[in-house]
Amino acid sequence: MSALPEILPGSKVTLHFSLTLPDGTEAISTFEEEPLTFQIGDKTFQPGMELALYGLKAGDEQTLTLSAHQAYGDPEPGLVQQLPLSDFGDLPPEVGQIMSFTMGTAGETMGVIREIDGDEATVDFNHPLAGHEVIFRVKILQVGAPGPMPASTP
Repeated sequence: MSALPEILPGSKVTLHFSLTLPDGTEAISTFEEEPLTFQIGDKTFQPGMELALYGLKAGDEQTLTLSAHQAYGDPEPGLVQQLPLSDFGDLPPEVGQIMSFTMGTAGETMGVIREIDGDEATVDFNHPLAGHEVIFRVKILQVGAPGPMPASTP
């Protein structure tokens, strides 16, 4: 009888996961939804989160506290931008609002309105969990053999 395969670079993994802040605020969870299937290395998770999965097998459960650096990193000051309110059209933004912004050929990204001062809005394009310690809980449902990574697009 062969042993269950463990998660290695390139493994196809199906799991449930949650990310929770230390105060108990749940940022995301798939435990009451469909599980997530992805390939280790496809950038679904940050590298520090993927490292936490290595060696786990189907049926394993794990809860780890990850530092900001291990999770989404520290906020980058260059990702906080001042934008004129005229860029927002007829619907003025509100502090705390999460908005989608078109980034030309790079597609869309999300930004959080941090402040409105006069005729400008301060928009933070950092990941909302950047700078936060997170509790990463996983339940591994299935582990497939490592395979080639799909070709990345520029």
